[in-house]
Amino acid sequence: MKDFLVGIFWWLPIGSVPEVLPLDLKRQLANPKKRPNLIDVRTVGEWEGGHIAKTLNVPLSIIRTQVNALPFEKDKPLVVICRSATRSIPAVRVLEKAGFKDVSQLQGGMISWENSRYPVKKAG
Repeated sequence: MKDFLVGIFWWLPIGSVPEVLPLDLKRQLANPKKRPNLIDVRTVGEWEGGHIAKTLNVPLSIIRTQVNALPFEKDKPLVVICRSATRSIPAVRVLEKAGFKDVSQLQGGMISWENSRYPVKKAG
């Protein structure tokens, strides 16, 4: 029954998913051997306003149609980012269902990243 409801209401940010703390992600990004892939599920406008460098922007509204075209290895760690760690919950589930093995979300999202004063890149 749970799988059925998650299938219908896949976009709801209910429940929990694996998380990575901003400090831990910053450390991982500094180590080329441990660097995870990053996907930002915010809108294009939000992403252009500030994002973590080398992040692929695939808005949550289209992630299900784009999941099979993602340029990531399914066995490599993948961190999903949104503004406040709400939209990333359903995105993590979509990616797990598509076969990605090590998917987590950035705890607190970009709000937490920016509050930690970690680097943000702006489009343009």
